[in-house]
Amino acid sequence: MPVRSVEEGRPAGDARPAEDARTRAVQFGPDGLLPAVAQEARTGRVLMVAWMNAEALARTLATGQAWYWSRRRAALWRKGETSGHTQAVREVRVDCDGDALLLLVDQTGPACHTGEPACFFRAPDGSPLPPPATPGGAADAADILDELFALLVRRRAEMPEGSYTTALLRAGRERIGAKVREEAEELVRAAVAEPDDRVAEETADLLYHTLVLLVERGVRLEAVRGVLRRRRAGRDGP
Repeated sequence: MPVRSVEEGRPAGDARPAEDARTRAVQFGPDGLLPAVAQEARTGRVLMVAWMNAEALARTLATGQAWYWSRRRAALWRKGETSGHTQAVREVRVDCDGDALLLLVDQTGPACHTGEPACFFRAPDGSPLPPPATPGGAADAADILDELFALLVRRRAEMPEGSYTTALLRAGRERIGAKVREEAEELVRAAVAEPDDRVAEETADLLYHTLVLLVERGVRLEAVRGVLRRRRAGRDGP
């Protein structure tokens, strides 16, 4: 279903084509471009900034997927076309001057080509910064899992010496699987006979080792989310 724009619709008597009416409040620059900010709808996190021309905006509104214009390649590109890290667009908003767009998106995988969840992870001097704080609750928990998964993907690519994750990945799938079984057993023991903080700690250990196993297998975290969504919707049974 095409995404809705906040400027969609025409006043009575407007004879312009529908595609023009949907973007009548948008003012492209002299080069035919304007900046587009992608913000994760679920968490409110600013993910990235890219450029759009009229065709990129039209495709975004028509398909519900984020399309941008590459100034370096002078070409249209769809977010996630090669990486699979797509952006499903819930809504497009235009700013008060009409010369910038805000895309509220559902991000699959990391938004940044570096593997970071979002592109804004450095200070002006280039030093790394922690992710900005997000509101607590389910969105925050999901955000932390995304950040951890992205870090593990980088570990697999870089394999830095001295990293526990590197050691696990080098040990192989059977060793990682054994750690998952071990952590699951420790979680059960903690749940039966230990305080809540120990249950939380063992749960964190199990989640970490499970994510390492996913990374080793090449299974995306979004694939797991997809299974959970289908089950919640009742399409895969109870």
